[in-house]
Amino acid sequence: MEELSSINGEGFGTSTASLDAAGAVTLDYIDGGITAVSGVRASGVYAGFRKNPDKNDLALITFPEGTVAAGVYTRNIFCAAPVTVSRAHTAHGHARAILINSGNANAATGTEGLAVAEQSASLVACALDISPEEVLVASTGVIGVPLSLECIRAALPCSVAALGPDDGTDRAGGNAAARAIMTTDTKAKEVAATVSLSQENGTSVTVTVAGMCKGSGMIMPDMATMIGVLTTDALLTPAAADAALRAAIDVSFNKVTVDSDTSTNDTVFLAATGVSGGDVIDVMHASFPVFAHALAQVCEKLARMIAADGEGASKLITVEVTGASSASDADLVARAIANSPLVKTAIAGHDANWGRIAMAAGKSGAQFAQEHVAIDIMGLPVLRQGLPVVFSEEEAIKRFEESEIVLHIDLGAGNAATRIWTCDFTHDYISINADYRT
Repeated sequence: MEELSSINGEGFGTSTASLDAAGAVTLDYIDGGITAVSGVRASGVYAGFRKNPDKNDLALITFPEGTVAAGVYTRNIFCAAPVTVSRAHTAHGHARAILINSGNANAATGTEGLAVAEQSASLVACALDISPEEVLVASTGVIGVPLSLECIRAALPCSVAALGPDDGTDRAGGNAAARAIMTTDTKAKEVAATVSLSQENGTSVTVTVAGMCKGSGMIMPDMATMIGVLTTDALLTPAAADAALRAAIDVSFNKVTVDSDTSTNDTVFLAATGVSGGDVIDVMHASFPVFAHALAQVCEKLARMIAADGEGASKLITVEVTGASSASDADLVARAIANSPLVKTAIAGHDANWGRIAMAAGKSGAQFAQEHVAIDIMGLPVLRQGLPVVFSEEEAIKRFEESEIVLHIDLGAGNAATRIWTCDFTHDYISINADYRT
């Protein structure tokens, strides 16, 4: 069975979870985001991509020499120009800076958009005296509108001047960057935690793992989330960074859906400064599973924040599927339920309509027998052996007052399991997306 990491009902997850390969792994969550990591500096300024000058729209993040970097990107055929540029740059395995703008996706902009993305990297490189290949770029916002290079050129001096200290104490710079990448998000999404990594000489080193992301709509990633930046001071090899990032994304950002749509700009970066020192951690090091688990837990917290902040959402929804015959079948059922407008609107209306959950599972294409299925809504049994269970509607309505709604379906077909996070659909979702460009 695929292990489901434990969740509590008080926030975005628990700080302790088990990892078979590494024993008990404990994360200590701390205040802040990406700049809680030593060696990371960040800023967020207004460059003019968005209409409201009170909302910053350009984030700059810098790293010390030798920082290892990895990236995972959208598979959307209409991938944006910055995705193409950053995919090529992360192939080198190192980075010194990331530039992210909101308000304009620089997608479907042809060769001109590609040139702007490349020139943006060059402008940052010139300002920081580094190589353009060491600069990663990302954009988010409206598709099909040319991105102004002049806005970046004019704002970069302010971006560089606003960079805070790199000793892990600059919470303001990290928060400014997290806010600068927001589009329809209602809040900045940041997480930071520390974890202890055992060394070959018998000692241990405490490292920090942190992240920020943006995402509220056009969310059902195929390889990442809309925009995410993860940082750590662990001393990783490029191969270890890439492996840990991909594994973390598979169980976090790839388990989120707001509206079943995959963005043209989905990007997640991981930057490892190595400032913590200690052993060089490759994929064979004894502490690699511990680090990978810590990174996955940080990503899970961010993924849940995305679902909870879905456009117009009033509820975070966790869909748990157990008893599937295979991992792929478990995922099929979970996504079918999480993406069903009928399920999502029923939850918005506080309606314990288990029939919609059963319907979505049945259309998913997964193999199971309906007479073996059990469904619970917020721990309330509503279906057993494929038949309805009498339950109190009053009790069901009471349970819908919780901020997180948990749907559990056991297919009775095997031992595979998974979990997906989504949100309800309210009238506000239509309003936000009907008015997105106007």
